Amino acid sequence: MDGETRILKSVCRSCHGGCGALLHVRDGRLVKIEGDRDSPLSHGRLCPIGTVTVDLVNHPDRLKHPLRRVGPRGAGEWQRITWNQALDEIAERLLEIRSQHGPEAIALGTGTGRHHIRWVSRFGHALGTPNWCEPGFAQCFHPRVNTCLLTFGDFPVCDYTGDTPPACMLFWGHNPIHSGPDGETRFAVREALEHNPKLIVVDPRRTELAARADVWLQVRPGADDALALAMLHVVIGEQLYDERFVRECTHGFDALADAVAACTPEWAAPITWVPAEKIRAAARLFGRTRPGMLEWGCAIEHTPKCIQTVRAVSMLPVLTGNVDVPGGWVFGGRGIGRFPSLIENLTLEVSAKRLGADRFKLLGGEGADLPAAHIPTLLQAMREGKPYPVKAFLVFGNNTLSTYANAKLVRESLMKLDYMVCADLFMTPTAELADIVLPAAAWPELDQIVGLPTVAANVVLAQQKAVQVGECKPDEEIFVELARRMKLAVGTESVKEVLDAQLASGGLGLDFAALAREGFKEAPLAYRRYERSGFRTPTGKIELYSTRLEQLGYPPVPFYEEPPESPLSAPDVARDFPLVLTTGGRIPFYFNSEHRQLANLRRAYRDPRAEIHPDTAARFGIANGDWMRIETRRGGIRQRARVTDGIDPRVINVEHGWWFPDEPGPEYGIWKANANVLTDNAPPYDPAMGTYQLRALLCRVAKAEASG
Repeated sequence: MDGETRILKSVCRSCHGGCGALLHVRDGRLVKIEGDRDSPLSHGRLCPIGTVTVDLVNHPDRLKHPLRRVGPRGAGEWQRITWNQALDEIAERLLEIRSQHGPEAIALGTGTGRHHIRWVSRFGHALGTPNWCEPGFAQCFHPRVNTCLLTFGDFPVCDYTGDTPPACMLFWGHNPIHSGPDGETRFAVREALEHNPKLIVVDPRRTELAARADVWLQVRPGADDALALAMLHVVIGEQLYDERFVRECTHGFDALADAVAACTPEWAAPITWVPAEKIRAAARLFGRTRPGMLEWGCAIEHTPKCIQTVRAVSMLPVLTGNVDVPGGWVFGGRGIGRFPSLIENLTLEVSAKRLGADRFKLLGGEGADLPAAHIPTLLQAMREGKPYPVKAFLVFGNNTLSTYANAKLVRESLMKLDYMVCADLFMTPTAELADIVLPAAAWPELDQIVGLPTVAANVVLAQQKAVQVGECKPDEEIFVELARRMKLAVGTESVKEVLDAQLASGGLGLDFAALAREGFKEAPLAYRRYERSGFRTPTGKIELYSTRLEQLGYPPVPFYEEPPESPLSAPDVARDFPLVLTTGGRIPFYFNSEHRQLANLRRAYRDPRAEIHPDTAARFGIANGDWMRIETRRGGIRQRARVTDGIDPRVINVEHGWWFPDEPGPEYGIWKANANVLTDNAPPYDPAMGTYQLRALLCRVAKAEASG
């Protein structure tokens, strides 16, 4: 009946937080969104980004039909075409490139993990190429995932859905008050804080959490490994560890103790800029207050020593016995089966061609959970044809120019391509470089399942198609249609078939239709499973000394190493660029490079802001609110100065993800405030993960002109 409102249970995916949502639909149009009070993850709340979903879906600037480039690449000249024309052309060009240059000459790129990310690699594997990438795979989350799989045999998450609140929370390089990754949402953190746990915060900036912490460790960006090793030194030296758990459940304690014997707080203090007494206070607090929970973020994965940094930080909950216990770190309920990535479609010979796999085994080789290509190596293959040419790039849900390091080199690489396809919600500076642009569906316009927290899948939620906007099509359906047009041997099943198979292998007894009716289902969560079955590692224990890393040719115990560009490792650079740059802090109104089209969010947060200490600002004649120029060896950008004593006088913090959809295309102001103009994708890289340097770089600042 016309005018009647339907309400569908779904899950918000405007970031990848997973808040329960109720979608109100009238006359085929999304008219309202509200939080689902039944959600075990968010309990009826939505963040500012989620509350404007109606504006996102109904935005007049949405891409609503396919476009073909008619002028030079990047000139912004387009013509409307049909889906049949677009898909037929893409299929024809990809088959042609595959025939002439091999499947590895086709690469796929995607953005941070929402509904479509696993489908990107699935289509690549069906097509026969090993080369897919995502900017976070070497820089965010997957260093932790791959490292923990080697260390623990599983990936631990924080126990927010159990009945025992943490007595101590250690937040390391993570500010979940302003972000909600992977189902460990900002709301779960706020609820845990209501129980008044002891708080330890490791962050160069005085965030809201740092301001209320019992101990705030204001670490120098890039020195997290030294800080973690010093805390381990205290925990071991003062016997604050859980002796029974360490003896019975870990492998290599003596080797770790030897490795950190010289890493005293006094050794770490000049490296980390954290006083020795504060390092001891934090280690003692975490060692003596149980259960303890570690909340860690991608800040520790932004320098080329991330694997060993992750290893060192992860050992704090291990030594203190806070693993697989209520209120600590727990392992997942696995409510859905593993996604069928179709990687088995690649022969060993083809997998060996994955760019970077020979060097970075935890990213693209035998140590990776889901192997991906190394982005700097991929870009070099686009530009120079080395080690072989990459001719085509398919981008799904990623504004590559704003999210890959060294953005100007990225553009140079993309301009060398023979063929480029981009699927997105809006026209972006990256989409403007494509040959074909496809209108992607937003999350209320598609069916999907999500298991959260990511990897653990303790809660399985249904994301339901509520509306159809223009000719927008889900990324997943685009892949299926291309696979069928190209007559690929695999990857042609319908989306619903794949979802139902995943649910069936998860053991919850639901298909997608049943899950959609219920909205979500919780998988049973058990504690201390190691008492029955040990850990899924070669030794059956948590490996403080990693036998798998040793087998792969990497150091088995963590150690300290400076980032390649820092005041200590590059003093000659520091003479011209005397300040330490940090990037990547979350903005509660945006998700990475997304949502700057939405008027209500832009009104709340109009301009990019860079944090600078009052003493530093005065030295360079910069007042609060002034436009400030920040430069590194790669280039310079402008952001408004936020003068605050919550940052060290030697450190500058810039915001990432900035471009300006309200400015003229085809560039949309991409070079004005883009933090990735400043960042570095040159070697050296993390030897296991291929990670490049996104923070702890060296920079200089000056007052900028008010315009320009």
